[in-house]
Amino acid sequence: MTALLESENPPAPAGSPAAAGGAGRALTEWIRRHRTWTVLILVFSLGVGLTILAQLSPRGDNDPLSTRNAAPEGARAAAEILRNHGVDVSQTDTLAATLSALDRAEPRGRGATLLLYDRNGYLDREQLQALQRATDRLVVVTPRLNTLSALDAGIAPAGVVPQGVSTLEPGCVLDDPAAAGAVTAESAYLYEADRICYQPVEGLGGIYASSDEGRLVVLGSAQMISNRLLDEHGNAALALRTLGASDNLVWYLPGIADVTVEDRPKTLDELAPPWVAFLGPWLALVAVLAMFWRGRRLGPLVFEPLPVVVKAVETAEGRARLYHDAHAVDRAADNLRAGTLVRLARFLRLGPDAESTAIVHGAARHLGRTPEEMAQVLEARPRTESGLVRWAQQLESLEKEVTAR
Repeated sequence: MTALLESENPPAPAGSPAAAGGAGRALTEWIRRHRTWTVLILVFSLGVGLTILAQLSPRGDNDPLSTRNAAPEGARAAAEILRNHGVDVSQTDTLAATLSALDRAEPRGRGATLLLYDRNGYLDREQLQALQRATDRLVVVTPRLNTLSALDAGIAPAGVVPQGVSTLEPGCVLDDPAAAGAVTAESAYLYEADRICYQPVEGLGGIYASSDEGRLVVLGSAQMISNRLLDEHGNAALALRTLGASDNLVWYLPGIADVTVEDRPKTLDELAPPWVAFLGPWLALVAVLAMFWRGRRLGPLVFEPLPVVVKAVETAEGRARLYHDAHAVDRAADNLRAGTLVRLARFLRLGPDAESTAIVHGAARHLGRTPEEMAQVLEARPRTESGLVRWAQQLESLEKEVTAR
């Protein structure tokens, strides 16, 4: 009978709709039985996918004048405009990567422009000269004195743009500044050279300086290249003409990794000035003799049994002598007033937290006088020592009068 039934209902061939429907039902049943694991697998897969996508996407940074920084202080806008005009812009963060990028340019760095923005002064003389030899055109943004001295191109710092000057006209015949026109001058630095532009005052230096052969260009303002001010005045024109003169632009922002470290630290002998070798032992001998000289005059220590009982009257007299020697009339008056007020408050049962106004009114009611008369005595401010003595006698009389009733 079983054989007959199997011959009448043969199994569905693989790939048929019936077989596909059975596999779908089996998968649906498996997912229903393992719902928790299915959800965890989906969440994990989604997290891994998002992580991989984030790692593969281009990263930005927060470095000023960086081509990857879209913030106002970055320079991503200038880099994107240069790329749109056919300039190959590559940013580097180390000296080795910069030299390698210049070496890949045809032919061996010639024809490539190098932008250098070393705002922290990480590079030394040898590193700067290596960069200068590796390229035909070097654009330096707001360089320091050490940087300009190492490059040795006849350009020197000349101060800053005076306050109140927001824009400057080229005032020169150099091609790039003349074509760009006025640029932003706020917080810009000035430089002296044979070929300068954008001078606030004649003979004071300019924002734009160039060497005689044009291999070195100095820009005294990083803001004119930044995203925030690139579209103002002629900032974009000057930046793009200066940086887009060749097909390859290497954008170099030195970092802490470029700082050279000596093979070994300096010893104390190397750090000390030359006169220490002679004067040091002599000063040590003088110090030893001074210790013996002053130490013998102090004498032996005197041991006194403790505790020492000091009478209250001796403490009061000692403090009074100190106030007298220092002419501290105000301080002594404050102490006398405070002591009188505390004793009056205790006698009048006003409590330890009573204020001076409440004590004055309480004493006035107790003696049948006006608060003004009490305040005239309790709140007086003697200015001389004789006045302090008379006022202390008045306080004593007032206190005796209150306690007698």
